[in-house]
Amino acid sequence: MAAALVPFSTIHAEMSAWAENDGGRMRLVALAPDAAGKIRAALQIEPKPGWITYWKEPGNSGIPPQITITPESGVSLDAIAYPVPKHFFKGGIEDIAYDAPVTLPLSLTAAGKGPVAIDASAFIGICKDICIPFQANFQLKLGPAMQSHPEEEAILQAADASLPKPPSVDFGVTAHAMSPDRKTLQLTLALPGGGPGEGRAAPDIIVTGPSGYAFTKQIGGKRDGAAFKADVPIGKLPKDYDISGKQWNVLVIDGEKAMETTLAFE
Repeated sequence: MAAALVPFSTIHAEMSAWAENDGGRMRLVALAPDAAGKIRAALQIEPKPGWITYWKEPGNSGIPPQITITPESGVSLDAIAYPVPKHFFKGGIEDIAYDAPVTLPLSLTAAGKGPVAIDASAFIGICKDICIPFQANFQLKLGPAMQSHPEEEAILQAADASLPKPPSVDFGVTAHAMSPDRKTLQLTLALPGGGPGEGRAAPDIIVTGPSGYAFTKQIGGKRDGAAFKADVPIGKLPKDYDISGKQWNVLVIDGEKAMETTLAFE
């Protein structure tokens, strides 16, 4: 592995310069805080053709995105959102990743009411024949909120549109249960479109449990009209892990549609 560290890029604007390495480039985009101090922002990542970058749980290997904001900025990172990824299989290696430009929406909060200066570091993995850890530092000074920034606003709107949708009546998890031996997660889904199941591929199901764990295999997947039932084998969990009271996430990709929700365990 080779590391790439890009020096700080100081831009007095709402969009940083691109930081580049052998596998692609990335930059930070942000808008001024609203009256409550909330900042809409995003990390834009553009892998070069043939390269991939990773989802929040990367699969067998890889590096999930990491974003750090210095406490001196007076800005906190509340959440990172992730557009719908793809599954890649090469030999025995499974990657959950992106092979095209992707924008990760960021939710930030500014502590004070004065001017905002974001001092942030982004660390991602970007891979082709080799994986290159890619780190870059960004500084942004945000202008007045009343100013219009159509390019930044368009980038953020497109990023929000690429996210999986929340569950709905016709697309969601209708039942879930963990087997007593904690080896199998039983899922019943409502899938969009309904209709006969003949000839329709099984949806892609990605279950994320404790940090660093993703489960993607299916056993006995079967469509019955709009309903789909499948068992998801649960691999080795952390030692002494107690699932009671925990919440896991599940992402379901069915054709061009994707839904993400939580699974609560009693």
